[in-house]
Amino acid sequence: MNVTDAVAEILAEEGVDHLIGFPSNPLFDDDAAEEAGIRPIVVRQERTGAHILDGIARITSGDQVEAFACQHGPGTENSVGGIAQAYAESAPIVALPAGYSRAKTNTDPKFSSLINYQAVTKTTEQLTDPEATGETIRRAFQAARNGRQRPGLVEIPKDVFYEEVDDIDYEPTSSTRSGPDPEAVSDAADALLSADLPVINAGQGVHYAKAWEPLKELAELLEAPVATTLNGKSAFPEDHPLSLGAGSKSEPRQLNHFVHEADVLFGLGCSFTKTAYGITPPTEDNTLIHSTNDPGDVDKDYKSDLAVIGDAKLVLEAIVDEIHSRIDDTDFGRYDDVTAEIAAIESEWRDDWADVLESDETPINPYRVVHELNETVDKEEVVATADAGNARDFMAPFFEVTEPLSYLGWGKTTQLGYGLGLMMGAKLVHPEKVCVHVMGDGAIGMTGMDFETAVREDIPVLEIVLNNFEMASYDTPFSGHYADFAESMGGYGERVEDPANVADAIERGVEKTKEGTPVLLEFLTDKYTELSRPDLE
Repeated sequence: MNVTDAVAEILAEEGVDHLIGFPSNPLFDDDAAEEAGIRPIVVRQERTGAHILDGIARITSGDQVEAFACQHGPGTENSVGGIAQAYAESAPIVALPAGYSRAKTNTDPKFSSLINYQAVTKTTEQLTDPEATGETIRRAFQAARNGRQRPGLVEIPKDVFYEEVDDIDYEPTSSTRSGPDPEAVSDAADALLSADLPVINAGQGVHYAKAWEPLKELAELLEAPVATTLNGKSAFPEDHPLSLGAGSKSEPRQLNHFVHEADVLFGLGCSFTKTAYGITPPTEDNTLIHSTNDPGDVDKDYKSDLAVIGDAKLVLEAIVDEIHSRIDDTDFGRYDDVTAEIAAIESEWRDDWADVLESDETPINPYRVVHELNETVDKEEVVATADAGNARDFMAPFFEVTEPLSYLGWGKTTQLGYGLGLMMGAKLVHPEKVCVHVMGDGAIGMTGMDFETAVREDIPVLEIVLNNFEMASYDTPFSGHYADFAESMGGYGERVEDPANVADAIERGVEKTKEGTPVLLEFLTDKYTELSRPDLE
């Protein structure tokens, strides 16, 4: 067999279900992936392909590591953004871009993935020896699956694809988890038990570890409020009395209040990166405990007092066991007071925002769209996300999620148009779910043509466009009739101008997706951009 067929066989052995990307790459062109039982999906824009794989990885808690492929040269140049996004969000994928032939690899100005992708992948290799095909691809999967999960990349020069190799005897890689140091667990338990008001900040590591139940157990045991990062949103049910919601540029009022009242802040499965899209830990009169599976995050931006390194589920279970070994079944006596205070602050905050959320003004207030979406969809059957910019800031505090992995958030710098691919990935894994993405007219301009990919590949996502004919608050005019565009691509499109019709349109959109049709609902909105932030209230 040749290297192309060998790689396809290896992907099948690794449990890859989808090869997503763009020709010209022999894995697509020679039907190698399809013949190995892998579904090929060709996208309109390379980075959207990486975003779809990102969504698959995230919605499966990192269990499903899929493959990306693209053309040498322009394909690899176009793909950097998608791979970089997966790297930033710790999403495991394996990228197999073609490269220039070995004779031309180092000829200027040939684009080299080996050189240029090193900053946005966990491992980067070039396959130059056909006989090393198995071990080279194995290293990429091993890196992607273990530790802090991130992309592994192997560039395959286009002449290498056609080299003959012996039959591959390949064994797939496995995933491992690391447990915490018992002394670190004991120290963390000391701090949590001595706290007057401990607060937990849960990140995406809770999702990857599937640690939702032990997180809830620890919160209820300590009678401690729980905030999440935007990546961690849905790790803790937001209808729980101890929930503070998700920290972001726009966030619930009760979250900021309790984070700054806490005498112990326990960050779990998070990086504590200094960002406008996350919480800012208090710097005085508190204890900061940081638990992560990546030691490189500890003290990176904020100095922690205690560090517990390990898989979030193993850490939580160890801390819960340690606390149970020290206390009886009596409570701390703060549950009623804490939950009443959360409820009171939340009620006041929602009252202050009621006029905006329920506004009857035209053009439609964008918060009205988010409010109706929140009230209309079944939270047990939804997966949602919002794109960068104002769509994120409208959704993060006001779209409530109750089920694990029912929201795919993101944490740091993020590309416009990211959410379309995320929801396509989620829908591939969970066709029974309503996968909804809220974006602005800036985002649809970046990746909107891949709505056609959703139609062509039978991936019935629900796209909601908040169209205010402007790029956020930058006073840059945009135009377009996006509902007509959706219809022209073979999907269902509807433009809505009356706030009284918002809920009905969402209901119709949900039903259309259940019938198997991708949907784009375009809401003509005003330029309202006020955010739920403590410094603005």
